[in-house]
Amino acid sequence: MIIVMRPDSTEEDMQRVISRLSDRNYGHHLSRGESRTIIGAIGAPDDEKEVVAGQFSVLPGVERVVPILKPYKLISREYNPSPTAVMIGNAKFGAGHIGVIAGPCAVESQEQIMQTARAVKEAGASALRGGAFKPRTSPYDFQGLGREGLEMLANAREETGLPVVTEVMDVRQVGAVAEVADCLQIGARNMQNYDLLKEAGRCGKPVMLKRGFSSTITEWLKASEYIAAGGTLDIILCERGIRTFETATRFTFDLGGMVAARRETFLPIVADPSHAIGVASLVPQMALAAVAAGADGLAIEVHPRPDQALSDGPQSLTPAAFKDLMKRIRTVAEAVGAEA
Repeated sequence: MIIVMRPDSTEEDMQRVISRLSDRNYGHHLSRGESRTIIGAIGAPDDEKEVVAGQFSVLPGVERVVPILKPYKLISREYNPSPTAVMIGNAKFGAGHIGVIAGPCAVESQEQIMQTARAVKEAGASALRGGAFKPRTSPYDFQGLGREGLEMLANAREETGLPVVTEVMDVRQVGAVAEVADCLQIGARNMQNYDLLKEAGRCGKPVMLKRGFSSTITEWLKASEYIAAGGTLDIILCERGIRTFETATRFTFDLGGMVAARRETFLPIVADPSHAIGVASLVPQMALAAVAAGADGLAIEVHPRPDQALSDGPQSLTPAAFKDLMKRIRTVAEAVGAEA
């Protein structure tokens, strides 16, 4: 449920509400807006909500108490009806700003990530992507450079100024990745790794949650609620395609699902056409389609030599192709009233 404080409520009023929630062993999330503060109560059983709402509504400083019917409480439009933006470093995603995260699937060497970072920075990318830890279907495929890869990403950020987005695969990696990354990415295979989601929510950095390739919209949103319950609403959702019977593309790019999710949550949503399509020549068209459909950002794989990439070369754009795409993204963004 949501406890809406009056504009003239005091810090003492808010702490009183939080204390009462703690007495009932409920969690809470505090959201301070320009005119009002909202306290989200976490863990109230459905059969207690009506009684609890009545009790809290008479506390000093409380304007009203609103039960939330959705299974995802903190990230629902009922909690916050207005779309919000999330900052990754100095890059804005949402609220009319389309951010573009670009870079290779995996960090392979300092030369490779530095060359890519310079190229995507020049083209106008908002953030640098690159995997130091890589979940691969086969245990014999390249698994990433680990901590060495994190150091290379940090070096690339220091030179270019681009904030870093990189994947975390395990609860034990969260601390090390959070020391370097400006945003922690949780991949499709880990979308329902609830311990990892909660730990990522506690790390103090924004989190980008990719949709599982066999997950419904509701499951995706419920997974993001774990991150929110961990302590942060700096969450970006990422539509990266779902598995269907179609074989012409790697996955099916579910832009309809992305639009449906936007009706349910105020969190920004980015689209990853590279993983969804898996064919570099088709990525630009689908990137533009995502912008036209209202995506708050894009994640695009770029590699200086796709034919030599150790991971996902067939879906990676060359720097020249990415530069051309960025020009077209700006044109489409302007047409839909956004800024890229």
